Amino acid sequence: MNHNYSIEDVKKYLVFSGGIVVILIYLKPVTGLTALVLYGYIIYSIIKNKENKSESAKKFIEEINDDFDTVTKQVVFGMPFPLVVTNEKGIIIWYNTPFLNLYKDQDIMNFDIKDIVAEIDTKKLIESGVSGTISTKVEEQNFTVHPNVIDVSKTSSERNKLMMFYFVDNTPFKKLEQRYVDGNSIVARIEVDNFDEALDSTPTNNRPQLIAEIDSTIRQYFEEFDALVRKYDSDMYLVVMSFKSLKQIKEKRFDLLDDLRELDKGNTIPITLSVGVSSFGLSNKEAYAESDTCLDLALGRGGDQAVVKVADNYEFFGGKSKAVEKRNKVKARVLGIALKQLIDGASDVYIMGHKNADMDAIGSGIGVLRAVLNRGKTGHIVLNKSNPSINNLLQRMKEEEPESYDMIITGESAINSITPKSLVILVDNHKPSFTECPELLELTPQVVIIDHHRRGQEIVKNPVLSYIEPYASSTSELVTEMLTYMNDELNLTHFEADALMSGIVVDTKNFSFQTGVRTFEAASILKRAGADMFKVKELFQDDLDTLLNKAEVIHNTKVVFDQIAISKLEREAPNSVLIAAQAADELLDINGINASFVITVSDGRIHISGRSRGNISVQLILEKIGGGGHLNMAGAQLESTDVNYAEEILTGAIEEYFKEEEKE
Repeated sequence: MNHNYSIEDVKKYLVFSGGIVVILIYLKPVTGLTALVLYGYIIYSIIKNKENKSESAKKFIEEINDDFDTVTKQVVFGMPFPLVVTNEKGIIIWYNTPFLNLYKDQDIMNFDIKDIVAEIDTKKLIESGVSGTISTKVEEQNFTVHPNVIDVSKTSSERNKLMMFYFVDNTPFKKLEQRYVDGNSIVARIEVDNFDEALDSTPTNNRPQLIAEIDSTIRQYFEEFDALVRKYDSDMYLVVMSFKSLKQIKEKRFDLLDDLRELDKGNTIPITLSVGVSSFGLSNKEAYAESDTCLDLALGRGGDQAVVKVADNYEFFGGKSKAVEKRNKVKARVLGIALKQLIDGASDVYIMGHKNADMDAIGSGIGVLRAVLNRGKTGHIVLNKSNPSINNLLQRMKEEEPESYDMIITGESAINSITPKSLVILVDNHKPSFTECPELLELTPQVVIIDHHRRGQEIVKNPVLSYIEPYASSTSELVTEMLTYMNDELNLTHFEADALMSGIVVDTKNFSFQTGVRTFEAASILKRAGADMFKVKELFQDDLDTLLNKAEVIHNTKVVFDQIAISKLEREAPNSVLIAAQAADELLDINGINASFVITVSDGRIHISGRSRGNISVQLILEKIGGGGHLNMAGAQLESTDVNYAEEILTGAIEEYFKEEEKE
């Protein structure tokens, strides 16, 4: 039977035995001395045995350490994946064969690891500590790098710290991940946005050929990218493609738009498409709904473009041609009747344009106010302050229409009086942040939009009625049309007719830009209502300071990219925004200038006015810096007062625009 005794048990035994020996020596000296000798031998044996065991244990541990060192070295040297060791400065001091093979047998000893693997920052790793892994790519292989900091300051090494990096090849996983991503389904909806107009402009004998050519071009284009195409209406297509196909189409910048525009079967109106494309990672149902939203956005921006949803943003392709005027007035009639019903059901109506209102914003607002009064409802125009571009109009309104003038209120007053049953009508703007009083939009669920600008990324959420028609010359034109359907009698006063006419005049530059048949029809309606072009012209008269400032802007003009005029008014003037707009118009009169931009400061921020003859899209240029508008007339604002900085940003946007043009 085996017994295990503790050290305490042995000590007690020795003390007890020692006591017996002492007693024996005292009682029987001879026997006691014999017992003492035996007792000493036992103690000696115990001590010797303990030393032998300690030596054996020490030797055993040393042998294990030697074996472990051998195993560790064998594991490190025989490791099947790349391994590299650096000092604390990132200088390579050792690497294994797989790491050397990874970099094509280069002599990389004493190289800085960052020169070889740019993603590795040893200084940052040592200062902040190792956390997580590092991803890198060597040719076609993807690696996850596991860093490890080793403190060697207590060894004989002169170094304080070493860094060891393990490279784990995760290429198969990345390929599988990429295959999943590339194979994700994307839905696109396509509309030939001027199908009827182009068909009507084509000789009768060629119409079947044009229809077949449109269909064939769209199908062949997408089938090249292994996409499924289905035509479900005369001018509508549904496309299901992979995410990989979408990336390839984006690289070609949706050149299908150009292919369709170049179709010629005797049609005098070029074929244009609007394309709405869903984003990555949606179910088929969600993707279809999102593609529909993107298509609406493309159409709202004037058509001839593709809109792709990317995360929380949009990418735009195309949009370089003018929006084609639609000839039928069904939409204007339907929306006019709908607006009448909304006005009738509202407790009161608040009409609001954009900040720094121009003639179109205030003119269309006055027109909508007339529609409200015709329905026997209370209406208000929300305007925080006047500006030089509308001073003449408001002064005349005060003199000739004092009752209507009293209906102009500030945003603060509107906030205090609006109720959830009130109706807010936005004119000449659809962006909440650009309105006179954005807070109003949160105080009632009933918001109507009437605008002629191309739709941007920012828009009022869930309006009860939206009439955004970028083909129109002005919002005043749209309002004039709607007025004819909202009441049997227009009941426009001469002043109101002049106000609407001034809105059309300012946005068409005296009927020279963005005009169509409907523009002149609206003008004829206003003429019959008593609009006087001489009085309208008086509304645009400038004072001497405005003329001098405009002359200064024109004098400071410089030409960039051989065809674009840029100028700036470096000091803030009371009417600097008006000066910038008028000067930008006049700069187009210079020979060889196809687009113009004027930069100025107003109310503590930069304002940029852009104008174009039509072959350069100032809208696409200014959208790159947060602005928007039309192909030949757009604007932008920057939260800065540094005009030189604004010029630098603008020049960069123009350069980017031309680079994109070259790609296409």
